Amino acid sequence: MHKKTVRDIDVAGKRVFLRTDFNVPIDDKTGRIMDDSRIQASVPTIQYLLNHNARVILASHIGRPKGVFDPKMSLSHVVARLSGILGKPVAFTRDCIGPEVEAAVNIMRDGDVLLLENLRFHKEEEKDDPVFARQLAKLAEAYVNDAFGTAHRNHVSMVGITRHLPAVAGLLLEKEIDTLGDLLKHPAHPFGTLLGGAKVSDKVALMENMMSKVDFLLIGGGMAATFLKAKGYEIGQSLYEEDRLHVAENLIKKVDGNGARLTLPVDAMVTEDISENGAYQVVDITQIPKNMKIVDIGPKTIDKFSKELQKCQTVFWNGPMGIYEIPQYSHGTSSMAWILAGIDAATIIGGGSTAELVINMGLAGKMSFVSTGGGASMSFLSGKKLPGVESLLDK
Repeated sequence: MHKKTVRDIDVAGKRVFLRTDFNVPIDDKTGRIMDDSRIQASVPTIQYLLNHNARVILASHIGRPKGVFDPKMSLSHVVARLSGILGKPVAFTRDCIGPEVEAAVNIMRDGDVLLLENLRFHKEEEKDDPVFARQLAKLAEAYVNDAFGTAHRNHVSMVGITRHLPAVAGLLLEKEIDTLGDLLKHPAHPFGTLLGGAKVSDKVALMENMMSKVDFLLIGGGMAATFLKAKGYEIGQSLYEEDRLHVAENLIKKVDGNGARLTLPVDAMVTEDISENGAYQVVDITQIPKNMKIVDIGPKTIDKFSKELQKCQTVFWNGPMGIYEIPQYSHGTSSMAWILAGIDAATIIGGGSTAELVINMGLAGKMSFVSTGGGASMSFLSGKKLPGVESLLDK
């Protein structure tokens, strides 16, 4: 990584503003954290700071409250879990700026941990407001960014605050950039990319940037319908992006031109009624009824994808193979997860819903790397610069 990290600065006795990604799922009824993997991911950086006698001021967001206080999105839900993980008390403030926060910061001692309330309860956070930036910056003497999942956002806590404090990367951010950077620069071949999700438009830049690097490109999920339509198949009532058909056609040509192999579904699960009780059937991709929609890849496609993936030394996966939220349409997605968990290759999971499902299946430990950022990993692998990384000090 070409940016300075927390190892490159002296933090002893200093107030360190640590931007984390504690955007964890919380049960609305009980307030219980349903998955603490994002909290766990920043523990190495927090522990590093504590071991070096820093005064750690944690800041994060949960959800999209749009500048309004919402108790369901309060970081107060995180305090007990974080305290248990760290094995020490974590103080909490009911805001992230103001007299109460400044008073809490002023009484901190070396090795103390303070968690601020949700940054996005202030609308200024997402607008990179300079006044809000100064208010946050006055709390600390140094800034550490460990929130890769938000690194593609031009927000105050990612960019604005770095104009006032020496700013470096945390250990998680460093790991994310190094791992995904290696994937772009020198992946072990054969290199396969498995893509799903609803839209081609979400992944066009990624595919174009990685086209010359991959040996196998496998496409499932809703975006496969656009590719199938571009190749002249009947896709029934399946949703597709009509304005992206020409893009899909060009991508198909580019894959062929680069000597890579593009693999699309050869069969699919289809239904008229997208619901848990809807009747469905598996058909060949050439036999999709005009009144039905594709909701998952079929068993022949699973087998075909499996054989391709088992040839690979490196695999990157982002996006489900079907409507995985509905159990009967989740088999293709879960099958891909089990296949990747069992192959002898470097397996990188591209954050977002793909990371969530791998974690929920208990397979994260069997993958080489599970990114904490969906949108951030997509942006980075598309060749875009991440504001939250660019704003840090160069080595």
